[in-house]
Amino acid sequence: MSFTVAITGRPNVGKSTFFNRLLEQRKAIVDDISGVTRDRQYGVAEWAGKTFNLIDTGGFVHGSDDVFEREIRKQVVIAIEEANAIIFMVDASTGITELDNSMVDLLRRSKKPVFLVVNKVDNHERLMEASEFYALGFENIYFVSSVSGSGTGEILDAVTALISDKDSDEVSAETDLPKIAIIGQPNVGKSSLLNALIGQERTIVSDIAGTTRDTIHTHYNLFNKEFMLIDTAGIRRKTKVHEDLEFYSVIRAIKAVDEADICMLMLDAGKGITAQDLSIFALAVKKGKGIVVLVNKWDLVEEKKTNTVKDYEKELKKRLAPFSDVPIIFISVTEKQRIFKSIETALEVFGNRQRKIPTSQLNEVMLKAIEAYRPPVVRGNPLKIKYVTQLPTHTPSFAFFCNYPDDVKASYKNYLENQLREKFNFTGVPVRLFFRKK
Repeated sequence: MSFTVAITGRPNVGKSTFFNRLLEQRKAIVDDISGVTRDRQYGVAEWAGKTFNLIDTGGFVHGSDDVFEREIRKQVVIAIEEANAIIFMVDASTGITELDNSMVDLLRRSKKPVFLVVNKVDNHERLMEASEFYALGFENIYFVSSVSGSGTGEILDAVTALISDKDSDEVSAETDLPKIAIIGQPNVGKSSLLNALIGQERTIVSDIAGTTRDTIHTHYNLFNKEFMLIDTAGIRRKTKVHEDLEFYSVIRAIKAVDEADICMLMLDAGKGITAQDLSIFALAVKKGKGIVVLVNKWDLVEEKKTNTVKDYEKELKKRLAPFSDVPIIFISVTEKQRIFKSIETALEVFGNRQRKIPTSQLNEVMLKAIEAYRPPVVRGNPLKIKYVTQLPTHTPSFAFFCNYPDDVKASYKNYLENQLREKFNFTGVPVRLFFRKK
């Protein structure tokens, strides 16, 4: 198992800033509203040649009735279970609070190594005050300022000292796995799908829109297939993005599309595909990602006629045109209908996206197709395509060498793309065609 470190502590002690400092990127949402990090954030940190997983948890609030605080408490307990080591963060500017003490009880029960990190120690005076934290009885105490980064080196040294080289290698291997992002509007059931797949409450699921504010990565092993699942915050139309947080979540979801190889675009069967969904779809196509469309809550669609699925699919493909060669799967997360089929399909699409076609085979097939339906004449001269080759890119891309590369009409490009799809199976994957002077 790869080595995992969880950062825990009550709200507003600076966990997310510290998390970002260790990852050297703005990954967690940082804002001074208490309870912004509602869920666990994952990242891979590297120090002194060793890599480890880092989890940033929601702020821990003991015995609170607030629905999110109750959920966050569950999250912290899960993080403590999942982690190999725990960074427990406290705030020098406020001293030891009751919340810190209730957390100490939880951490003492865990057999994991705990590093007490006293944050906001940014001057000598604060350092003197911070010595009161020795009373908590932890032997590993570190004084840091996560805003300026002072003291983070010492804590990283201590954490990486626990990591064997074998553990470290496994984290980096994880990044080569197929990455599948679950994207779509708020409240279509993305988090519920993730939870149904992994069989435990990984994300906070409640019917308050925008519950999942961040992306969450889950390493997954199913039917002997391994992959990473990325659950994203719901992407909303820009007009609805009032809070900075929502805006951040939109950026995050877009980044999730960047990180992913395959995007599962989830729709609500009752609402159909919206303009917002289409722009998400276009974004994924533009970035050359594999795509699978999941129509959720299909069990709630009334009066199913024998050909409802067919009609619905036909209508969907019309809206998705010109790129309509995508798998569409009708699922119900609550009934667990076809949710594993959606993963199998996503992995097939991943295979399609990886497909490399030998040049000899490509020319044999495509030159025949060109022979069967010749390109239109350009200014009285025949357009001749002599040779085709696949380019070494992530997204399947093909170069066609011809005498008038700038004059190939869109309709003919579509014909060539359809031939490629038909003969070599690129279902679910955008294909790029380039025309070059021979």
